[in-house]
Amino acid sequence: MLSIADYFMPPLANFEVQRAQMVPALTALRFANAALDFAFYDVQAFSRTLARDGVELDWTDAAADQPVQEQANLSAMLNPEGSILIVNAANAPHVLRFTDFQTFVDALASGVHRVEAVSVSGVGSSALGSAALAWNVSTAFQQPVAAIVPGYGLADVVQQALGGWFGFEMYSYWIKQPVQDILARVAPDAATIGRQLLATTPGHAVAPGTGVPVFRRGSGSSDVLHALLRLANNFTTLVGHSKGALVIGNAIADLPDECLERLHIMTFGCVIAENTHVKRYDQFLGTFDALGFLNSGGNHAEHSIPAWHSTNTESSLSMRVEQLVTLPATEN
Repeated sequence: MLSIADYFMPPLANFEVQRAQMVPALTALRFANAALDFAFYDVQAFSRTLARDGVELDWTDAAADQPVQEQANLSAMLNPEGSILIVNAANAPHVLRFTDFQTFVDALASGVHRVEAVSVSGVGSSALGSAALAWNVSTAFQQPVAAIVPGYGLADVVQQALGGWFGFEMYSYWIKQPVQDILARVAPDAATIGRQLLATTPGHAVAPGTGVPVFRRGSGSSDVLHALLRLANNFTTLVGHSKGALVIGNAIADLPDECLERLHIMTFGCVIAENTHVKRYDQFLGTFDALGFLNSGGNHAEHSIPAWHSTNTESSLSMRVEQLVTLPATEN
C-alpha cells in the first residue's frame, strides 16, 4: 500500500532543483560564511603565522584557475562538501585535507599522523574557521589536530534561513535532520550536495529508494565524529565551539563505555548536558555571551569567563582557546 509520501513523490520529483543550479548558490553562501569566520575565529593570526612559513591562504575561489598550494586552499570551491583537515601548528605541511573517511582512518592507523584531538567549529563556519580553531588547539597541545569541516548542502540553506547562524542554533539543529530526510526523498540530486564525507562513512544511513545519505544524529558532522570515535581509539580530546559543541554532544550520546572513558570534552560558547559519562568535561561560557546562553539550554558551565562568543584573539573580550584548553584539572 502506498504511503502519502510515496503517492506524491513522482510529481514532486519533476520539480526537483538540479545540482547545477544549487552549487553556485551554495558556493556564494560559503563565501559569506568565510567572512563570518574572521569575526568568530582566529583567522588573522592563523594566516600571519602561515605566511611566515611562506604559505599564503586562499579562501576566495578567485584563484580557481591558477595553481594554489594544496595545503593553503581553504576555499569553498575545494571544500564544498565536507572534509577532515589535519592541522599541525608545529610542522609542515601545516594543513592536510581528507575527503574520504577510510583514507583518513588508514592514515591514522599507519602511524604517520599522531592525532589525539578533534575540533568542531560552529554553524556557518567554513573550512577557514575550522582550520583556525584547530590551529589554536594544535598550538596549545603542540600536536596535530583533526578538524571536521561542516558539510554544506540544501538542508543547510533551509537551516540558515531559519536563523541558524546565531541564537537559534539549538532549534535549527533539531530542524535540520527532518529537513534533510524530506529533501532526500523529493530532491535527491540536490540533497547529495554537502554529503560527500558522510557518504564514505561505514554503515551510513540512506533514504529509502534514493540512496541519499541522511543523518542519524542531527547532522553529518555528528555522524562522522561518531564513526571516528568508534573506529579509532587514539582520540582523547574533543573541542567544540558554538554549534560544534552540540555536534559533539550528539556524537557521543550512544558510544560504548570503552570509547567514552578516555574522552576529555571541552566546549566554548555552548554548554552541553553532562549526562554522558566521559573522563572529564571543561565547558567555558562567557559572561557577555548572549548567543552562548541561548545555545546552552540552561546547562551549567564549569568555567565562567569575561568574554563574548568569539575566539578571535584580535577581538576584545574573546575566548582565548589556546590558553583555556591547557587549564589543569585542579582549576575545575
